[in-house]
Amino acid sequence: MVVSGSADGRLRLWNVKEGDVVGDPWEGHSAPMKCLDWSPNAREIASGSQDGTIRRWNPNTGRQIAPPIETGHDCVNDVKYSPRGDKFASGGSDHEIRVWSKDGKLLIEIKGHDYSVRSLCWSKDGAYIFSGSGDMTIRKWQSIDGKELVVLRGHTRTVKSICLSPDERHLVSASSDCSVRIWDLKTNQQVGDALLHDDELLALAIPSDGRYIASAG
Repeated sequence: MVVSGSADGRLRLWNVKEGDVVGDPWEGHSAPMKCLDWSPNAREIASGSQDGTIRRWNPNTGRQIAPPIETGHDCVNDVKYSPRGDKFASGGSDHEIRVWSKDGKLLIEIKGHDYSVRSLCWSKDGAYIFSGSGDMTIRKWQSIDGKELVVLRGHTRTVKSICLSPDERHLVSASSDCSVRIWDLKTNQQVGDALLHDDELLALAIPSDGRYIASAG
C-alpha cells in the first residue's frame, strides 16, 4: 500500500498492485498537503499541510487518531518520525524545526536556518536531526537540545530533499539547482562532482542496500 497527499488537502490510500484507491479519501486538512511520513511500525501516518497543522492517521480506517497539532509553522513542509516512533520533527516556512511528542507536546524548537526548512531526516539512533533549507544549506543538529553541529554548503538553490545512506557515512541531497550531491559525514565535504538533472529536483531515496540513489524532479 502507498499513501499520497494532494493539493486538495486529502490523503489517499492506494493498492499498488491494482493501481486503485482503497476506500474514501482521508479528510481533515483545510489546505494543500505538503508532506507525510509512515511511523516506523507502520501503524500510523503523520501529515503536514499549508494549514499549519500536523495530523496523525490510522491507515486501516483513514481516520485521525488524535487532535491536530497546531505547529505555528504557517506551512509544514516536512514531518519525520523519530526512529523509535515516539516523537516526530517538523520543518516549516518560519525557518524553524520543532520536535513534538506523539500527543502534540512541543519538546524543542530549533533555530538557525535563514529560510524555509524543506526536508528532514533522523540518524538511526535518534541523536541527530539533519535539515535542508531554502537558505541552500544542510545542517546537523543534536536532537536533545537543538545545538547546531555542522553546516554543509554547496547547493546554489533550495535543498528540497535529503536522506542518509544506510551505513550513515554519507548524506545525499537534492536541490532546485538541478543537482544531487553526496556528502561525507566524517569530513563534512562533498564527494565527487554533483549529479545533474535537466531541471530542479524534488525528491530522492536510497534503498536499504545503499547501492543506488533514486532522484526525481
